[in-house]
Amino acid sequence: MSDAATIQPVIGIIGGSGLYDIEGLERTAWRRVHTPWGDPSDELLEGWLDGIRCVFLPRHGRGHRLSPTHLNYRANIDALKRAGCTDVISLSAVGSLREELPPGHFVIVDQFIDRSFAREKSFFGAGCVAHVGMGHPVCPRLGDAAEAAARRIGLPVTRGGTYLVMEGPQFSTKAESELYRSWGCSVIGMTNMPEAKLAREAEMCYATIAMVTDYDCWHPDHDHVTVDMVVKVLFANAAKARALVRDLVPAIGTPRGPCPAGCDRALEYAIITAPERRDPDLMAKLDAVAARVLAGGDSAAE
Repeated sequence: MSDAATIQPVIGIIGGSGLYDIEGLERTAWRRVHTPWGDPSDELLEGWLDGIRCVFLPRHGRGHRLSPTHLNYRANIDALKRAGCTDVISLSAVGSLREELPPGHFVIVDQFIDRSFAREKSFFGAGCVAHVGMGHPVCPRLGDAAEAAARRIGLPVTRGGTYLVMEGPQFSTKAESELYRSWGCSVIGMTNMPEAKLAREAEMCYATIAMVTDYDCWHPDHDHVTVDMVVKVLFANAAKARALVRDLVPAIGTPRGPCPAGCDRALEYAIITAPERRDPDLMAKLDAVAARVLAGGDSAAE
């Protein structure tokens, strides 16, 4: 591999409910990152794990201050991009829609159904239109590595599954839960969209590790589940997630070439607006997420 083709990964880690820090990081510092999209959920915790640079963002902020609807998804992804992240591992607490995915199980998600409706879902818009492909919304290379790491440390894990993203903050009705089951969904949560869409627009490899805390309300035993039981599983999952990250980062942090799936080239032909018709103010806000194509002049319009 030539030096010109070599990428030294910087691993971004987005922590879900119950996961507000990463153990084992060295030379750590919390750093505030300003973005043109507003403030991210929290400062970024930067550090090194086995010689690999990592950047951690608690999705809901330390102390869990922000609801799924009120997260600034664009600022979160922009901040990770500005910090140099090439790969993003997203950890997310979810409910199960399948009997075979019990509390404590981990699912390496490969598909999403986005049912959110109150969130900004793109960095692009009036003044600069772009359409990225989302047929395969997660990076298979990262998914393979996450599954392998989970198996190495003995976690119960399923590779593949569809994550239904609901708006929240209320949980679903039983009728909704049964509908999502009829669609073939595996788990349900509130946070990974538009996060995955924005990571694709920012040309970062992205994968979701879903951590099951409980069965959703379709399950006949759901009424027997108490909040303290869910919280107990939530924090047990967080401890397992830290161990998983500790094993996963060295596996994905070695120098590599371009992503075989093309995640890091998602904008190659995505920008439709002709250069002379692009809004200068919006273009200035895209200085991080679209830096590669804007600097190179790549777009479908040229």
